[in-house]
Amino acid sequence: MTPVSIRPATPADIPAITRIYAHAGEHGTASFEIEAPDRTEMARRQRELIDAGFPYIAAELDGVLLGYAYAGCYRARPAYRFTIEDSIYVDPKAQRRGVGGMLLGHLIAESTDRGFRQMIAVIGDSSQIASIELHRAAGFRMVGTFKSVGHKFGRWLDSVMMQRALGSGATTQP
Repeated sequence: MTPVSIRPATPADIPAITRIYAHAGEHGTASFEIEAPDRTEMARRQRELIDAGFPYIAAELDGVLLGYAYAGCYRARPAYRFTIEDSIYVDPKAQRRGVGGMLLGHLIAESTDRGFRQMIAVIGDSSQIASIELHRAAGFRMVGTFKSVGHKFGRWLDSVMMQRALGSGATTQP
């Protein structure tokens, strides 16, 4: 069996990325977006992150995109420039097969190599146990839960905050 390959995402991946993200938005609480962005918007977002020097990666098996992950600004102000927020989306057909863990591991390594020092996970809803455990297994620690900050599917949703140091974290100056 061919192993899953993790590689930089490209504009050619946008159709699959758009489909995966739309499913997550329409059927889950990983994203608090209500309406899925179209391909043009997803391509714009991808280009913006890549151009700004953030990692944006894809998991592929036999030419099929299984999932993608990226890091972006945690907050826009300059003092936050060494802290990033991760996002991971896996095709529903590929979930529970280790793809999310592979993506997160590569994203952590690539973000560390780029000089980032802290990674924040903002997990949409406290019922996202799989995402919480995925992050915990990758060395993230729970830092808090914002209660009832989103409203989707006729119910209030929490946001779970987790954090992980990258490289030497805050033990040295950047």
